[in-house]
Amino acid sequence: MEPRGTVRVRARSIFDMIAVMALDTLVPSIDEYQAVAIHAAQEAGAILEDYARSGFQVEYKNPINLVTDADRAAERHIIRVIHARYPDHRILAEEGGPSRNGPSPFQWVIDPLDGTTNYTHRFPVYCVSIGLEYRGACVLGVVYDPTRHELFTAQVGRGAFLNGSPIAVSGTQALDGALLVTGFAYNLRDTSNNNLNHFNSFALKAQGLRRTGSAALDLSYVAAGRFDGFWEVNLNPWDMAAGVVLVREAGGTVTSFGGGPHSIYERELVASNGLVHESMLQVLRTG
Repeated sequence: MEPRGTVRVRARSIFDMIAVMALDTLVPSIDEYQAVAIHAAQEAGAILEDYARSGFQVEYKNPINLVTDADRAAERHIIRVIHARYPDHRILAEEGGPSRNGPSPFQWVIDPLDGTTNYTHRFPVYCVSIGLEYRGACVLGVVYDPTRHELFTAQVGRGAFLNGSPIAVSGTQALDGALLVTGFAYNLRDTSNNNLNHFNSFALKAQGLRRTGSAALDLSYVAAGRFDGFWEVNLNPWDMAAGVVLVREAGGTVTSFGGGPHSIYERELVASNGLVHESMLQVLRTG
């Protein structure tokens, strides 16, 4: 394992390059930011588990898009923790949307409960996801799974970790030996861009496909080598902000469907161990 302060530059896009350069202006503060994110994520996870035991109220944004009072309580707590330390930082959160703070170069991108449908059905695959942007570049990612007590963390240029131990993407080299994961958006019934065509194409090419219902965990699992690749359409920034840092810092590749640089403000994403990435892009082109 490399020393904690070693910066390992893996710039694969302009966003990576910006983030690596931004790191120089953050050290040593980035460790403090990570500590705050971990604290907020773990306490939010405890809130989710408390609601899971005691009961929660479900509301419907549309027939298959849910929100619970647990989501909102966890989000409020995360924002309180962050603003108690950094009151001028901006917030972009799933339930509350963007904050109206001043022109801070920092923005926290928060999903208080990624996997809400799983949560409401008591299927234990969901997480808290917190990413930090600096001048538009993702520099920090924290994903916490409260059901397994798994904490994924990454800082740009410093590697990715699971419960403090380094993680790396898999070594699978061919798509026919790859385990891939994807998801389907809440507007699945209303749009032709519903990922079903890509799912069918990959089903004929990969060793196996999975659908967990949590994009943040999917990306974390790619970073940990549990999945070899992930793709999805109609994503939101809070689905990706933490996970893309994890994948890149674990040695993986994140691009657009066309293979170009990816931004969390795009709606589509391909993430992989790098070795099967071009094969995945080829399937998406034909899908």
